[in-house]
Amino acid sequence: MEFLRTIVSTALSTALDVAPIVGILVLFQVAVLRRNLPNLRRIAAGFVLVLLGLTLFLIGLEEALFPIGETMARQLTAPETIGEASLADGVDWYDYLLVYVFAAAIGFATTVAEPSLIAVALKAEEISGGAIDAWGLRIAVALGVATGVALGCFRIVTGTPLPWYIIAAYLVVIAQTFRSSRTIVPLAYDSGGVTTSTVTVPVVAALGLGLAATVPGRSPLIDGFGLIAFASVFPIMSVLGYAMVVSWMSRRRDANHAAPILRPDSAEEN
Repeated sequence: MEFLRTIVSTALSTALDVAPIVGILVLFQVAVLRRNLPNLRRIAAGFVLVLLGLTLFLIGLEEALFPIGETMARQLTAPETIGEASLADGVDWYDYLLVYVFAAAIGFATTVAEPSLIAVALKAEEISGGAIDAWGLRIAVALGVATGVALGCFRIVTGTPLPWYIIAAYLVVIAQTFRSSRTIVPLAYDSGGVTTSTVTVPVVAALGLGLAATVPGRSPLIDGFGLIAFASVFPIMSVLGYAMVVSWMSRRRDANHAAPILRPDSAEEN
């Protein structure tokens, strides 16, 4: 019965959140464009499906994803995992190596499964005529998120200031931007945005909050947030780096093909 009340209250809250969007679309269609709504039945059915999907997704976040992330963080930082001797002598950053490995793994896995990233990667491959490989782009973005989330967990454990990490990361991004091809820069910046979507954000946020709540001396409010920023900037770095490596390999391959090849008989004549 309690779960049913949760579903109803979440559905009503979702309907109130989506209602302004529907109102604006209907207002512009009827009052500004002065046209009737096409396929009214399909629009109504789609609206119902959106409400149902968002309701189930939000319930899934509260009932599953957030608790899983917090539970994993609690278990990885438990005394039996770190070691009683380490806790007695004071915890150092290297006592949380399992946390960094788990953070990198979960960041990589959730990013590869991110629907928005899949859509962007497929469109990029289609528009570029195959010059941009969809899987290569997804792997590059996932590696960036994995690195960023692991580094973000290291920041939480050490308690170092968040701005220094983000400033340093964007300085690297700016330097890469001037060295990269103009065709890849917009896609790289968009890749940083699509990672902060439906699958990655809930798990990463839950991991950060759970880790900050279990590490001694850390505040979930101050230290728990910030992992999403790492998950946004590091994919830009990885995609730009991936494009620079691919461009360098292409130039090297073209240079090798263009180099003159001396045949043995011509070398003897000379």
